[in-house]
Amino acid sequence: MEYTLEDKYRLIRAKALEQTSKNPIEIAKAIMHEDYVDINGPEHHFLDGAAFLVAYKNAGGQIDLPKALDTLAERAKKMPGAMCGFWGMCGSTASVGAALAIINKTSPLSNNEYYKDNMEYTSLVIKKMSEIGGPRCCKRNAFLSISSGVEFTNRKYGTKMELSKIKCEFSKLNKECIGIRCPFNSQNN
Repeated sequence: MEYTLEDKYRLIRAKALEQTSKNPIEIAKAIMHEDYVDINGPEHHFLDGAAFLVAYKNAGGQIDLPKALDTLAERAKKMPGAMCGFWGMCGSTASVGAALAIINKTSPLSNNEYYKDNMEYTSLVIKKMSEIGGPRCCKRNAFLSISSGVEFTNRKYGTKMELSKIKCEFSKLNKECIGIRCPFNSQNN
């Protein structure tokens, strides 16, 4: 079946709201296995931050989850596909960064630690991605963005999101897979 990006966002939102885990990687993987999520694509600009928001809420975070997901979707729709290659900024990292901005209620006019923290988070993840290199892999970048977000917020804010060892289940589907260069490749685990 062919899905529009609007369809994908609606289905991702619905599936995300069903999740009860405190582990955003588990949440993301549950959604990634759905037929409306391509191996690579701009649906990750919403999916990755959505998984993060759901896990944050499930771990005791104080947010209005449906409203947060709607806000994230509106922001994600503004991100073009192939940002990694054409803009030098990963859409997954921007998605989790947007989730942090929603959680922290930051804006372009914020003059507080959260504004700086959001920039610190994204710069840490983009550095990790630059060390691995390309070509694109939305699953690898999702795992990096989300796991780094968990580590960052648990350390900085004492959140209680969970994280387990990440093993990629998608490498055979990705013709651009970098194999053992990927930290999530099954041969590395």
